[in-house]
Amino acid sequence: MMIPSIDLRGGSTVQLVGGEEQVLEAGDPEPFARRFSLCGEVAVVDLDAALGTGDNRGVIETLLPLAKCRVGGGIRDLPSARRWLDAGAAKIVLGTAAIPRILAELPRQRVIAALDAKHGEVVVRGWRQATGRRVEERIAELADLVGGFLVTFVEREGRMGGIDLEAVERLVKLTGPGRLTVAGGVTRAEEIARLDAMGVDAQIGMALYTHQLSLSEAFAAPLVSDRDDGLWPTVVEDERGTALGLAWSNGESLSRAMEQRRGVYWSRRRGLWEKGATSGNTQELLEVAMDCDRDALRFTVRQHGGGFCHRQTYGCFGEARGLTALTKTLEQRRFDPPPGSYTARLFRERGLLESKIEEEAGELVQAASEQEIVHEAADLLYFLVAKLVREGVDLARVERELQRRSLGVTRRDRSVRRSEDLS
Repeated sequence: MMIPSIDLRGGSTVQLVGGEEQVLEAGDPEPFARRFSLCGEVAVVDLDAALGTGDNRGVIETLLPLAKCRVGGGIRDLPSARRWLDAGAAKIVLGTAAIPRILAELPRQRVIAALDAKHGEVVVRGWRQATGRRVEERIAELADLVGGFLVTFVEREGRMGGIDLEAVERLVKLTGPGRLTVAGGVTRAEEIARLDAMGVDAQIGMALYTHQLSLSEAFAAPLVSDRDDGLWPTVVEDERGTALGLAWSNGESLSRAMEQRRGVYWSRRRGLWEKGATSGNTQELLEVAMDCDRDALRFTVRQHGGGFCHRQTYGCFGEARGLTALTKTLEQRRFDPPPGSYTARLFRERGLLESKIEEEAGELVQAASEQEIVHEAADLLYFLVAKLVREGVDLARVERELQRRSLGVTRRDRSVRRSEDLS
């Protein structure tokens, strides 16, 4: 897989050669975070913190809600590591702080050990201080303590000269259960594909910013197809994980979809096909993922209009169910309420909805039997969803907030019972 990188200096997106010479300044990192978020995790590197010349903490905090960020650069103690995990970093990348005493206090699968190397020797403090240690030694010491490694070939970083595949092949055999990510020189799609075949991720910066590689080309590099037409089956789901249908993609449609952030597919009869271009039932593309065999895609979309299916149902497998169906029904009734509808009263009469939420919450607290709990919970959920619809708040946004809270590692006093404690 490809991991796009956002390197920060003075609040701006930059690229360095060899960790020293700045050769590119690309400006505001937010558009890059939004664009790169289509591909999954994004590496965010605080160069100022790594060099001890300041930090970009405020900037990074604005990026965390936009993408699944691997945050690294200058995280040198346990409180800093925990702070970033609590803030919502998908993973943290530790250099000098990757020592057993600190790693033992952190969730292993969310910690990556950064091993920056010049000609095989580990360097620290922004790549400026040699340690006398070999990369292989450090991997052996930490393999059982972290969820993965980031090895940067500093002498190749930013030079667009290609990756040392033989060196990578030697290292991946040492990393144990953790996944290896490599950076420094990855320039061609073929390299990304070969690395992925080894079980290695490629962290890429310069090739993307200079347009040597397009985002879709880099992402799609590992994909294969056993079909004569080379198409990839594409499962389409909404942001709550409900399957909407099956479509097909190829390099052209994937490029258009990622460029426009829309549901664009390849029709086996009509060619390039943008969902909703004629019907108005458009899709906002939120994320693209590939399956474990690299021969199928998943598009996560925000569906607008009547639905995904040409029969005007929410999906090709029928109408929406559960909370998704309830939300759609309430949205419709909000703008086109049936005469005498109680739901219309909830939206119209201020205070009624709030009092019902308080009433049903109390009844749920008092419920004892299983059936009572189910009944009262259903009542409460109805009124809660009505509140969200009336205020224009998407249910998926609430779910994302719960997911963000689940990433926290600092536990509150058990006497304070809040949803953060569910993580």
